[in-house]
Amino acid sequence: MSDTTVNLAELIGSRICHDLISPIGAITNGLELLEMVGSMQGPEMELISGSVGSAGARIRFFRVAFGSASDQPLGRTEVSELLRDVERAGRVRVNWHLTEPVPRNQVKLAFLALMCCESAMPFGGEVTIDHVGENWTVSGSADKLNIDSDLWKNLPKGRFANKVTPAQVQFALLPETAASLGRRVATETASTRVLIRF
Repeated sequence: MSDTTVNLAELIGSRICHDLISPIGAITNGLELLEMVGSMQGPEMELISGSVGSAGARIRFFRVAFGSASDQPLGRTEVSELLRDVERAGRVRVNWHLTEPVPRNQVKLAFLALMCCESAMPFGGEVTIDHVGENWTVSGSADKLNIDSDLWKNLPKGRFANKVTPAQVQFALLPETAASLGRRVATETASTRVLIRF
């Protein structure tokens, strides 16, 4: 994958997220109006509202992870709120241990690494994201991990023995995006823990 391919993937990601966030927002507003007038209540309304909220959270997350990213800073509050919304929709708890704003393109790498960790945790777990100096560490832990050895072993190079599926695209994008920022990816795996550094 070349820098041009990475840029094209980012543009596609940005376009899809941009086009989807408006209708999701409109549905959310419509649901709030229905609640206010009391025309829809009960478990059905809760299910629809929860699903729309989850979809909106994932799209905002994907916009950072897959979209175009600059060195414009993202603050702790913005990132924490985004991760909190994503947590509600999934089984993985995320600890964002940063207090200062960091460049959006580095948050993008952290989110791609988070997605790699999530893929190894089908039954849930915990991901911790740390940043010391120029170095990032994203570590995931769970009682039960499902580690695809090809993906994790070859993640630093970004060349895999098996074809990468759509659900695994973060493994292909992370090393390429890191390289475009002058960074290298390193991984460690154990029976209950996975770790990515860049």
